[in-house]
Amino acid sequence: MSRLPVLYDADCGFCRATLGLLLAWDRRRRLRPIALQDNEGEALLPGLTRDDRLATVRVLPAGEAPLAGGAAVARLLRELPGGVAAALALERSPRLAEHGYRVVACNRSRLSPLIPGGLVRRADVLIRDRSASGLDGRTARRR
Repeated sequence: MSRLPVLYDADCGFCRATLGLLLAWDRRRRLRPIALQDNEGEALLPGLTRDDRLATVRVLPAGEAPLAGGAAVARLLRELPGGVAAALALERSPRLAEHGYRVVACNRSRLSPLIPGGLVRRADVLIRDRSASGLDGRTARRR
């Protein structure tokens, strides 16, 4: 089974902490984080400026168009144990999902200082582990 690429802002503590919580939830290892700033992140989103890439989380489902913002969150929740109900709620209310996502995304610089450093450090370890290019995600790559 291929893993769902999740493109995130590696310079955002709030983004990394949130992704870390999702990766901890992802016991089946279905998500593969990719930093938007990495060469791979840039290559997966051709035609977007750096600012456009960094503006929102994105997922790249195999054989489907890339999804961003609230739609991306709904899609990645589908990969998580017990996440389908939340995904369905977001999919049924895409405008509300996008609005909620935008409220959080627009305030992430204010939210980042509120995140405990230990949580971000644990998230960074999970992200490094799961960012590996191998299908099983067990070979951590070095940055």
